[in-house]
Amino acid sequence: MDHFGIVDGVLHAEAVPLDLIAEAVGTPVYVYSTATMRRHVTVFRDAVSSLADPLIAFAVKANPNAAVLATLAREGVGADVVSAGELMRARAAGIPADRIVFSGVAKTADEMALALREGIYQFNLESEPEAETLSLVAQSLGATARVAWRVNPDVDAGTHAKISTGRAEDKFGVPIARARDCYAMAAALPGLAIAGVAVHIGSQLTDLAPFEAAFAKLGGLIAELRADGHAISTADLGGGLGIPYDPSLQAPPTPSDYGAMVVRVTAGWGVRLIFEPGRMIVGNAGVLLTRVVRVKQGSNAPFVIVDAGMNDLMRPSLYDAWHDIAAVVPRNARVSANIVGPVCESSDTFAMGRDIDSVVEGDLIVFRTAGAYGATMANTYNSRALVPEVLVSEDKWALVRERLPLEALIAADHLPPWLEKQGQ
Repeated sequence: MDHFGIVDGVLHAEAVPLDLIAEAVGTPVYVYSTATMRRHVTVFRDAVSSLADPLIAFAVKANPNAAVLATLAREGVGADVVSAGELMRARAAGIPADRIVFSGVAKTADEMALALREGIYQFNLESEPEAETLSLVAQSLGATARVAWRVNPDVDAGTHAKISTGRAEDKFGVPIARARDCYAMAAALPGLAIAGVAVHIGSQLTDLAPFEAAFAKLGGLIAELRADGHAISTADLGGGLGIPYDPSLQAPPTPSDYGAMVVRVTAGWGVRLIFEPGRMIVGNAGVLLTRVVRVKQGSNAPFVIVDAGMNDLMRPSLYDAWHDIAAVVPRNARVSANIVGPVCESSDTFAMGRDIDSVVEGDLIVFRTAGAYGATMANTYNSRALVPEVLVSEDKWALVRERLPLEALIAADHLPPWLEKQGQ
């Protein structure tokens, strides 16, 4: 469920008409709903409420906008971060350090030092050299780093290959067969304190079976590690629960379905469970609002050319991802069309042969379910300005990231001295 709906013939974000935002800010622009984010936090929290003190650590990579993070911080949500930048954003938004987990395969010594100085809850280690580096950094600061090993259970999540993270050939974690040796190594390194185990098998999963298979392996590992003498007090189950993008497909499992499975599988583990939802919290909370530049007749279907491009929303070009498309002021007529952007690439295509509201030049449309992995992955290809972002709360709205002028984009480049002389 989201809080985008037609009111008096116009698509609204909560109580704000989207055409008002388009006129004030211009297009393309991302628009987020506070009520939707809050509702999704509540739904997920309720799904795991029977667990003992679970930590919900929002995957900052899904949407790192400061206003989004501050909204979630006020809901008591923690953060899963994978870079110094994400850590700094989370802290600046008011997320307590003791609710932050640091994941990722390439943490640098500087990032480790920053995280230790901030006093984060846990590092999820992904290689033996990383453990050695963290040990050295912790010793240099006179600190102790709480650590878990991210284990790769070799479970195929059944999702898109580019967002699958738990197969043997994926770059993440250490093979579960090598986990006991990794824990023995970490236990012998000064400055490290073993806290738990971690797993993450992929994103946008629409079946609970891969989750259950991975968690079952993790439970077996916990028993083995305790038998080896390690005190295991946390288990990070990652994120990855899918959300509905295409309304014609069967809906993914609900958070309550997921929560019930987790409660059943982890019974008796005796650990604090950590969850890293990202898409599930913010995906349906955002739309990309764009304007039709023109409609061009193609050989088989018209091309609806919009001012949003693949640089603004990369998911369709990267993953062939589906986003539902709707007119802001629908005319109660339908057409089969190809929806494309202005970028000079054939991959700048949002949908082909899609049944959509009939639109003409100047009309506004939205790409729905765009709150996750949208603006955060945007870029300036074709020298296009980064897309702005707006947050709505009931009948109020605010610009929470500006559209930087093209002059600022160009001014970021600097000529070397030898070219400056030639230009004189």
